[in-house]
Amino acid sequence: MEHVKLREKIGYGLGDAASSMFWKLFTMYLLFFYTDVVGISAAVVGTMFLITRIWDTFLDPFIGILGDRTHSRFGKFRPYLLWGAIPFGLCGILTFSSWGGDSEISKIVYAYVTYTLMMMVYSFVNVPYASLLGVMSPDPQTRTSLSSYRMTFAFGGSILVLFLIEPLVDIFSKMKIVDGVPSQAFGWQMAAVVFAILAAIMFFLTFSWTKERIKPIKEEKTSLKDDVKDLATNKPWWILLVAGIMVIGFNSLRDGSAVYYFKYYVEASDTFSFTFMSASVTLITIYLVLGQAANILGIMLVPTFTRLMGKKYTFLTATVGATIFSILFYFLPKDGIYGILALQIIISICAGIVSPLLWSMYADISDYSEWKTGRRATGLIFSSSSMSQKLGWTLGGSLTGWLLFYFGFEANTIQSESALTGICLMMSIFPAIATGISALFISRYPLSEKRLSEISSDLENRREIAEQNKI
Repeated sequence: MEHVKLREKIGYGLGDAASSMFWKLFTMYLLFFYTDVVGISAAVVGTMFLITRIWDTFLDPFIGILGDRTHSRFGKFRPYLLWGAIPFGLCGILTFSSWGGDSEISKIVYAYVTYTLMMMVYSFVNVPYASLLGVMSPDPQTRTSLSSYRMTFAFGGSILVLFLIEPLVDIFSKMKIVDGVPSQAFGWQMAAVVFAILAAIMFFLTFSWTKERIKPIKEEKTSLKDDVKDLATNKPWWILLVAGIMVIGFNSLRDGSAVYYFKYYVEASDTFSFTFMSASVTLITIYLVLGQAANILGIMLVPTFTRLMGKKYTFLTATVGATIFSILFYFLPKDGIYGILALQIIISICAGIVSPLLWSMYADISDYSEWKTGRRATGLIFSSSSMSQKLGWTLGGSLTGWLLFYFGFEANTIQSESALTGICLMMSIFPAIATGISALFISRYPLSEKRLSEISSDLENRREIAEQNKI
């Protein structure tokens, strides 16, 4: 078995660093950008998120199927990183561009079109990227290592965005004055340009530095009907799908609410700020960067925990912890800054532990499916992981917009007590419900470490026999 070297692990990680920069921009700032910069109603944005993301979610399996049936000199999945890098960056810039003048209808139409395109390109790149993990190595521990590198770089990309976005927007806004006021719209657009260039470069490096090693035991063509039937009867896949949707919903709801929580709910925010790149870095940035750093710490703990408890019980412990501490978050006072930051660190460690496990466990499920059916559908299975992300993201993002509207939120004004209570619930109790459901499902996950080792050995034997029969 060929060893996966450090450069290849770094190369694989860079792919998620690229994606996560925009993922974090979408989850943390896109709703805010639409409501407070572009001027679209929170309810309208919530509905837009639902419609566009539902469409995009169900696009993912078709891209996974396409990847499984792709044959090129670069492999099945790597070519999509090459083809999609530049379109990904361009669509990211368009998404954070404001167009339509004073017409709300024009603004909404533009938002629908650009965001839909962005999500389609995101799927075109990220479904094959996720699937790549399943063919880089057959070893479960190597996969966990690759997944850990992936998530470490993902959170690193997120930190980069969270640390730079406010200073960049501030700097670029001052470069264009409209009616005597710095243009926030221009600031957001140009900040997106910076991250789009970085993302494209990272995707090219991932393409160049990675390698596909695992070939299906059976090379004959399989029908889509058989692949879908195999997936529909795969119990571990269903369990992980629901658990993953809930975890991403948890993250999406907390991320989407955080900007509103600090802008409208938390008191004494101005006492926690400093200057960086001639721009003020506020408490929200400190909070978010601490969270991403804690995510990385959680990822670093994964190898130790999985050796002691296995993937299933590590996942279960983390989701139970996230549930408990999110409930405690509700009872923090508005001026309890240190408590807010402390719980953010603890909750983020729990979330960081779960992130690499999801991807590693999907790779294990791909092996289980091939062992059980004799057919390997890596792209289809990994597209389900992307689908769970999109569904969780859809639920979390749409709920954020709808709940803001339901509790009476109005942009750029003093909020009512109902709105403030709603914002607090969106940071605590509602996300806790999601991780509680995730914990309940993962407790039924059937693939133990011993079982996976037996499956991996059996598949290796089958591949050796298949190679011998070819000679």
